[in-house]
Amino acid sequence: MLSCEEEAKLPPSTTTQLHPQESRDDFRTMSSGGGSSSNNRVCHFKLVLLGDTAVGKSCLVVRFVRDEFFEYQEPTIGAAFLTQAVVLEDSTVKFEIWDTAGQERYRSLAPMYYRGASAAIVVYDITNAESFKGAKSWVKELQRRGDPSVIIALAGNKADLAGTRRKVDLKDAEEYARENGLLHFETSAKDAQNVKTLFVEIAKRLPKAVAPVEREAFPIVAPKASKRSCC
Repeated sequence: MLSCEEEAKLPPSTTTQLHPQESRDDFRTMSSGGGSSSNNRVCHFKLVLLGDTAVGKSCLVVRFVRDEFFEYQEPTIGAAFLTQAVVLEDSTVKFEIWDTAGQERYRSLAPMYYRGASAAIVVYDITNAESFKGAKSWVKELQRRGDPSVIIALAGNKADLAGTRRKVDLKDAEEYARENGLLHFETSAKDAQNVKTLFVEIAKRLPKAVAPVEREAFPIVAPKASKRSCC
């Protein structure tokens, strides 16, 4: 669900704004107070990340929100919540991001997080063919049980390894995305390839009509100390 306000400023937070007017992969990160016009409307949208374990969902979010990358990211337990804003020409889209756990034992919790989501990013690992099968399963579940108007993007992560370890053919992924009406990008949290572009393109496709906001509470479980590579 979303809410839009005729407001130039975002609430004080640690989020930053990304300007899609710049080149596709050359974005500036700015403080939350700058870049908006005096009548820029702020719209809040719930966005959820789904996908198998170790495909790099958390790494993508950290790259988008903080422009950082950690070679070994602690696995998400339950879900993590972050926010980030994208400045468009006529509005500011503030994403309320739920980064969900990919382990099979947490799959039953997923509907709590994608319920009411305006957008979803389904992530797979281009070096792991099984993760692409898993992504298809997530897409099917969203199409069956998610909001009928949800914007779904398919992200083939770890694109920096495409030259040596690719297992998912780009044409196959693009064809699947086209057949199912999905956005598709190959991304790399490690070198930032297409990460910001992915979120900006989602922001552009979200409706900016004013609607009442709904807030739901979700459990967040603290991460364990174990680590897993998610480049």
